[in-house]
Amino acid sequence: MKLLEGKVALITGATRGIGKGIAEVFAVQGARIAFTYVGSVERAKVLEESLSSLTQIKGFQSDASDFEASKRLVDEVVQEFGGIDILVNNAGITRDNLLFRMSKEDWDTVIKVNLDSVFNLSKAVIKPMMKVRKGSIITMTSVVGVKGNAGQVNYAASKAGAIGFTKSLALELGSRNIRCNAVAPGFIETEMTAALEEKTIEEWRQGIPLKRGGTPRDVANACVFLASDLSGYVTGQVLNVDGGMLT
Repeated sequence: MKLLEGKVALITGATRGIGKGIAEVFAVQGARIAFTYVGSVERAKVLEESLSSLTQIKGFQSDASDFEASKRLVDEVVQEFGGIDILVNNAGITRDNLLFRMSKEDWDTVIKVNLDSVFNLSKAVIKPMMKVRKGSIITMTSVVGVKGNAGQVNYAASKAGAIGFTKSLALELGSRNIRCNAVAPGFIETEMTAALEEKTIEEWRQGIPLKRGGTPRDVANACVFLASDLSGYVTGQVLNVDGGMLT
């Protein structure tokens, strides 16, 4: 039996990178998938078409950083799919700079997209999950949220905040059989990292015990574990998917 058979997953920001990888692996494991996107209409259509032979899938154009839009989204997904068993808070951005040069706008935007979105979607899915007394909320954080990184105070703060949010929410919802965990990717090779110089990428790889960058599938496999019944006694945890970077 597929690990996510019969489950409905809502994944934010799934048209590229890690989010896309999660959608693809979840589909193979039998989940029915609702996903969000903001501006990538064509990418959303391509994702729907590529996975429609495997499962029920639908994209929703919705801004996860908008509180009211998030509530409407969850209502629409519940109406369309009959419920939500899994939420993957994946939507996120970077606006890197040293604090000395960082604008207030770049600080606010990263916090809004990366951290407010976690609050918005998590709060919205609690009600339908509590009705059936089960659910798994998975929030994408980062090794940067654990150890920090120069030039990313906004991003690090948002990801560290997501960890604190996850641990606190796990304490609140444990008695309702709703599990809350976080995944902290390390250096994952995606379209974004492809823009870096090969020398820079190789330097990153050599600093990782496994001597390679991760893939979206590596992160997705960890999410399958946390979304499935295999992790039925796991909550309030941060799972590092980093090739040993933080060891």
